[in-house]
Amino acid sequence: MGTALLVSFFVSMWVLLSGFVYCQRPAVVNVGAVFTYDSVIGRDAKVAMEAAVADINADQSILNGTRLNLIMADAQCNVFLGSIGAFQVLEKEAVAIIGPQSSTIAHMISFIANGLQVPLISYASTDPSLSALQFPFFVRSTQSDAYQMTAMADLIGYYGWREVIAIFADDEYGRSGISSLDNELTKQMSKISYKLAWPTGSNLSYITDLLNKTKLIGTRVFVVHANPDSGIAIFSVAQDLQMMTNGYVWIATDWLCATLDSSPLMNQTSLQNLQGVVGLCQHTPQSLRKKAFVSRWKHMFQKGLVSYGLNTYGLYAYDTVWAVARSIDDFLNDYGNITFSFNKALRGMQTSSLKLGKLRTFDGGTLLRSKLLQMNFTGLTGPVRFDSDRNLIGAGYDIINIDEKTIRRIGYWSNYSGLSVVPPETLKRGQRHGSLLDQKLKNVTWPGKRTEKPRGWVIGDNGRPLRIGVPYRASFVEFVTEIHGTKDFQGYCIDVFTAARELVPYDIPYKFVAFGDGKSNPSYDEFVRMVAENVIDGAVGDITIVTNRMKITDFTQPYAATGLVIVAPISNGKSSAWVFLKPFTVDMWCVTASFFILIGVVIWILEHRINDDFRGPPRRQLITMFLFSFSTLFKTNKEQTLSALGRMVMMVWLFLLMVITSSYTANLTSILTIQKLTSPITGLDSLTTSRWPIGYQVGSFARSYMIDNFNIPESRLVSLGSPEDYERALRLGPGNGGVAAIVDELPYVELFLSNRTDFGIVGEMFTKNGWGFAFPRDSPLAIDMSTAILRLSENGELHKIHKKWFCQMGCTEGQGHQSKSNQLHMISFWGLFLLCGIVTIIALLVFLARMVRQFVQYKRKQRDLSSASSSESSSAHCSQIIYNFFDFIDEKEEATKKMFKQCDNPQPQAS
Repeated sequence: MGTALLVSFFVSMWVLLSGFVYCQRPAVVNVGAVFTYDSVIGRDAKVAMEAAVADINADQSILNGTRLNLIMADAQCNVFLGSIGAFQVLEKEAVAIIGPQSSTIAHMISFIANGLQVPLISYASTDPSLSALQFPFFVRSTQSDAYQMTAMADLIGYYGWREVIAIFADDEYGRSGISSLDNELTKQMSKISYKLAWPTGSNLSYITDLLNKTKLIGTRVFVVHANPDSGIAIFSVAQDLQMMTNGYVWIATDWLCATLDSSPLMNQTSLQNLQGVVGLCQHTPQSLRKKAFVSRWKHMFQKGLVSYGLNTYGLYAYDTVWAVARSIDDFLNDYGNITFSFNKALRGMQTSSLKLGKLRTFDGGTLLRSKLLQMNFTGLTGPVRFDSDRNLIGAGYDIINIDEKTIRRIGYWSNYSGLSVVPPETLKRGQRHGSLLDQKLKNVTWPGKRTEKPRGWVIGDNGRPLRIGVPYRASFVEFVTEIHGTKDFQGYCIDVFTAARELVPYDIPYKFVAFGDGKSNPSYDEFVRMVAENVIDGAVGDITIVTNRMKITDFTQPYAATGLVIVAPISNGKSSAWVFLKPFTVDMWCVTASFFILIGVVIWILEHRINDDFRGPPRRQLITMFLFSFSTLFKTNKEQTLSALGRMVMMVWLFLLMVITSSYTANLTSILTIQKLTSPITGLDSLTTSRWPIGYQVGSFARSYMIDNFNIPESRLVSLGSPEDYERALRLGPGNGGVAAIVDELPYVELFLSNRTDFGIVGEMFTKNGWGFAFPRDSPLAIDMSTAILRLSENGELHKIHKKWFCQMGCTEGQGHQSKSNQLHMISFWGLFLLCGIVTIIALLVFLARMVRQFVQYKRKQRDLSSASSSESSSAHCSQIIYNFFDFIDEKEEATKKMFKQCDNPQPQAS
């Protein structure tokens, strides 16, 4: 019993002492820092981290007496040495590792951090792939290159450049950054046309060879994504190669700002090599804390404690140490102590001379990482917060321009403001202000000290002119043909190309290359395919822009509108005896005739009691009733309306009659002068449903269009090579070996009909296309030529070229024909008929109401005078009343008044 009590006592004491030790805050917490001491980023980061540790240990509000100890290791820009440095700081039980600055080293150390569950937080590793789920313990306390390349793509899109050349460091940092840029440019409908990978440690001759290769490429926009320690050499070589001159564009990622900020005494020659360069700098909002730290740095510089300037990565390094310290403080407040345990996988290696068995796993690594990701405070760089991908939520970028050996800020960028001349923090977060039309930047001075925006590309310096393909046609040579005895070409299309080329603001060396043998028209689909396969550099001619061609090449703005039309024989046949009936449809004739009768009846009713012209024998009244409204058509009526209601009805009727007669006259004139078809094809419907042969031009897309869209059998299609073939086939007709109609594009048809009056266009144009010049995909020349064609259209030059080639004998738009007569339908006039009908009915109802009222008054007075009672039945009484009512209406107005007067003053009866 005593022994049991003694054992219980010792167990209780052990538990209490263990809990006390576990809950006791440690006196010192070790944090590792692995980076390259002798580097642009590392030099600033070392001083900044030491300053942050000193500030944290001097601040009583954080860590509550626990001292933060920073253990540094030099990676020396080497993955192997960086990994050794990580092991060295982890041997000393570091709870987190700050750094490294190299993305390549960060990849290796991330695996180590995963194994020992130690958070790795980097202020300079910008490789987007480090945010993958593969590295759960990696946290980025600077802006990712995925974020930066979005800014870069917006900048390139702002200036309208479609192709760029990327020069980048050949490591994880460079490759991943350029991959992100490629993705973002794709969203902007742009691309990287050429990638120049620059291995670490390459000499100047290697860089020279790389840049020399780009001279053979037309693109002149360069994006440089290099390391801060060696990137300046690229501009030095470019200066020697005359590639920092007019027409070139050089854009650098944020490495350039880090280099410039760290070198406050950079010599003037170096800045001169950077003339016209545009760069991105990580944006850090102005604040009192930042201003105080910058002043502190300047003070250290004046005292000789530092010999380099402060770059943005130094500010991020300072905030990173504070973020780690705050997360450790929160961790200790919640969990009390820091413990490590042996890694089972490493215990078997204790006998190794590497002493890997001493490495221990941080038990609270996952919890500390969670605390770190929950940080939300304001540091030197602005708000310090992390997103779901463990990246710092970026503040944006400054955009700088180097001009006359000075650095100018020309604007800002953030993902919610776009490009702007206003700092991002002054704009409302979450509201996108930067639409393409709203974005603005200050003026830029480009290489060569030019202020005009460079075009961004030139014809490649490969010593040969552009090979421009031209169709060597056998027919319709007015559009394009070879000048006999030479290798030059002429025609409408050639003149348009030449005029547009003169408006392009640079020289285009070219030579025409004939496509075809001149004996038959070539296949235009094959012609365009040669452009897509780079057999030729462009195609100029009467090339229709259709879907299958657009898929493989880029076309210019259409310079001529076109579309497929149907051509058939026509003649000026004699009109038929019943042609006068054609202006109106049957419904229109019926409704018009009905209204003539209606108006006559209503006017007779309204005028019968007061107008002698509408009285007399029944035969005369019937003739007057039916002829009155017809006589108004010819203005021969002798009868005049006297009643107000009759005049109101006549006013509306005469207006309706005026509109109808003028429309009838105009349409009859058109019908009597229109050309008549002699072809069995009257339009698109009859074309597709008939079995007659159809002609098309050799080489035209009309053949495939009719087969694919209308399922017309190939056996019905007849290829024709010239206007003479057109005429011969149409005259023969479908029954004599010819064709019923021809389907071709409008410009060819207009030229064919210009001197032939026996043929015309049937129906409407059933496709909408245009002619353009074809260039390889993403060719900037297509854009510049399109702009030139638009200018030709706006200044009237296109019309002049058209008149030059097709209007010597007078322009014709082709003989056209509507397959159906343009008859006037009831739907065009129903509003007028409705108005006339309503007015007529209202007038008739008002007249009847007035008559009923007068008749009732008359019968009432007559009944009061009569003392005899009626002996008639009710039915007889009703019929007598109706009969009396019609007699009352038939009486003349004067007679009615006389009857009322007799009722009011009855004569005394004789005795």
